[in-house]
Amino acid sequence: MKTERGYSIIECMVYIAVFAIVLDLSFVAYYRYDQHTRNLRRNANDIVRTLHAGDRWREDVRAAIAPPHAIENGLVIPQQSGEVTYIFADDVVWRQTSATRVAVLKQVKTSTMAADSRQRVNAWRWELELASPQKLVLVRPLFTFTTVAGRSS
Repeated sequence: MKTERGYSIIECMVYIAVFAIVLDLSFVAYYRYDQHTRNLRRNANDIVRTLHAGDRWREDVRAAIAPPHAIENGLVIPQQSGEVTYIFADDVVWRQTSATRVAVLKQVKTSTMAADSRQRVNAWRWELELASPQKLVLVRPLFTFTTVAGRSS
């Protein structure tokens, strides 16, 4: 008897099914990787823009010629060139001078600027939380900046 070697249609269907499952799992893994990469890039950009805003706020407070004073949802900083006002409204932190009003930081959930009691210095603290587009947030994006008024670095 002569037996022929080859693949049956059942074997081919099993191989195709296994290949389809592996291919589907690889697409799911790639999609998760891509989504995590986008989230990581967005988080890194949020951190950078928040640190830039915090540095700008510190520079303004350090350049104060008189003690800053808190207002509702913000802070007024007297400077040589006039007053600089930071205001939190509509999920945006605004920096306002006599001539311009610029959005310093967008997508902000909460923002609080308050005097920070110290023994011999006039310190200020800015606490803020960024709004997250994700529904389930494992780590809340919280930032705290502290500086001393009237001191240059």
